[in-house]
Amino acid sequence: MSVARPPSGRTATTALRLFLIRLHFYTGLFVGPFIFVAAFSGLLYVLTPQIEQRLYADALFTESVDPAQPLAAQAGAARAYLDGALYVSAVRPAPAMGDTTRVLFSDPNLGPSENRTVFVDPATLAIKGDLSTYGTSGILPFRMALDHLHRNLMLGDWGRYYSELAASWLWVVVLGGVVIWATGPRRRRRVADMPGAQRRRWIHATIGIATAAGMLFLSVTGLTWSQAAGARIDSLRGALGLVTPSVSLSLDMGNQTAPHRHGHHEAADLTVREDRMWDLDAVAAAARAAGIDSPFMEIRLPKPEQAWAVREYDRRWPTQVDTVALDPATFATTDRANFDSFTLVPKLIRWGIDLHMGVLFGLPNQILMAAIAVALMVTIAYGYLLWWQRRPAVPETLTSGWTRLPVRTRLTCVALACLAGWALPVLGISLGLFLAVDIGRTRRTSPNPRCQS
Repeated sequence: MSVARPPSGRTATTALRLFLIRLHFYTGLFVGPFIFVAAFSGLLYVLTPQIEQRLYADALFTESVDPAQPLAAQAGAARAYLDGALYVSAVRPAPAMGDTTRVLFSDPNLGPSENRTVFVDPATLAIKGDLSTYGTSGILPFRMALDHLHRNLMLGDWGRYYSELAASWLWVVVLGGVVIWATGPRRRRRVADMPGAQRRRWIHATIGIATAAGMLFLSVTGLTWSQAAGARIDSLRGALGLVTPSVSLSLDMGNQTAPHRHGHHEAADLTVREDRMWDLDAVAAAARAAGIDSPFMEIRLPKPEQAWAVREYDRRWPTQVDTVALDPATFATTDRANFDSFTLVPKLIRWGIDLHMGVLFGLPNQILMAAIAVALMVTIAYGYLLWWQRRPAVPETLTSGWTRLPVRTRLTCVALACLAGWALPVLGISLGLFLAVDIGRTRRTSPNPRCQS
């Protein structure tokens, strides 16, 4: 059957729709497993904060009701517990009565963004736990494993390309499905009266359309912290002046408030941190006076010739993530970054990431993200079922559908593909490999490159 030119009765719109159907089918077929794994691991992540609180209750909570002792004493107890083997890098005071204080240590044996965290009873100074924590949110080992599973399949930086592949293609598959549904015929028929294949197709389409906005949201927010596409996004934000504000910790070298240290830089760093640990209470009081009013506060000890950094880490609604830098001698504010003063784009990115992680609105947020993840997995499963039950002996290739499109449409598609491939490098590389395979299939199934039989 020749496909070199469109049949005379077929309009350009019909040809484009048929091409999109084939594109939706093939992209879903090949990237479906990656999207499914990302959705499943994400589902586990957003459903487990309550499990983690029960799993590590002994470390997180205390029954002590006496007044809290000074932060310096709490940090000293944690450091004594480790026999001085590590130096305190940050402290998170207990946010409420019954909670423990977290004393964070930078351990060279741990991975990036990981800390060894000692949990201290703020009243009795008893050590309640010793665990690894990860990232700004300070997640514990159980969710840390789920986070690595979702982010990189526990394969390190190279494994992160799996999740970027899923996020890069998800929006293509979703938008393609929406266009196919919007341009298709409308058949008013009861679902119960539909044949089996038509009913499964209806379920696949209905769930996909109902959750399309949520799926697009997951794709966009997932790309913001991906490897290659994330770097492109950061570069664009920098060029447009839309970066998230941060505080400078550098001190005026003409000001002799920072002590002068001799010897190896690392030794000086550790000595300064050890000396400054006893200023924790004064720093906490100065930070509160400077407007850090959230109980979820982290105090980072200064490196040589740098300021203290005190920041809020309450990413629920309303978000409290203000940061101040304090002079190590006078505790005066040297710099600050208030969330209220952020421009709209950094705020949207902050809210988008927190909504994606299921923390912005608490339990309702978890339920919403879980529902979208389940819908995505069900849609993928029905898509594979439809393909398996209706698979042709010799499926028509994407290249053969391409030849039916008008020249202007082809040029537009090429331009859009080049733009998307540049902005999303993983999508561009995988698209090139996909097209190479598809062209090879077209040539193998046709005696003439312009024909398919």
